[in-house]
Amino acid sequence: MLIRPRSFGVPPLRLGSAVPMAPLAALTLAAVALTAAWPLALPRPAAAQGESRSNEESRPKGFRVLLDRVTHRGREVVGIYGLVAEPAQPGMWRVQVWEELDDRVTVATDKIGCSVTAPLRITGSSRRLVIRELNPGGVITPANRLDHLMWWAVCFPEQAGRDPASLGPVARQLGYSGLLPEREQVVLGPGR
Repeated sequence: MLIRPRSFGVPPLRLGSAVPMAPLAALTLAAVALTAAWPLALPRPAAAQGESRSNEESRPKGFRVLLDRVTHRGREVVGIYGLVAEPAQPGMWRVQVWEELDDRVTVATDKIGCSVTAPLRITGSSRRLVIRELNPGGVITPANRLDHLMWWAVCFPEQAGRDPASLGPVARQLGYSGLLPEREQVVLGPGR
């Protein structure tokens, strides 16, 4: 069976035909130029125009940078502020955690426990609570680095910003063994 393309009233273009190519080429070039110029005609975001305040200027009073790095999502800055002691739980602190990316800022409230026997970080949301038992003076990995940076900044502010992997001797001087097991427990809240 031979399949032939159907003609819909427009004769096919053939090399050497009498159809002039100049108008078609001019139309193609005009379309390419319009496509390239279109993004330039659109209004730019305020941040690109320098009209908005930078994230650094927006940071709250008492803000302490704990982590500043470039990731696949862009520049990431994590810091804390607004430290408040929990009156009913000695050694427990509530802290505001500020996570800043190039295009947004999120703020969460975490709890940090400074107890020698049960150091921990509680984070998450109303639907998913994450409880991380920490081991100050123990092994620091990429998975627990931020937890330990926060823990040291809250419980011992004079150590804020120092590499937690280097604070093993300090932790032992403060009474932490460095031998506690690190665990994570996830507690799911009520669904909607």
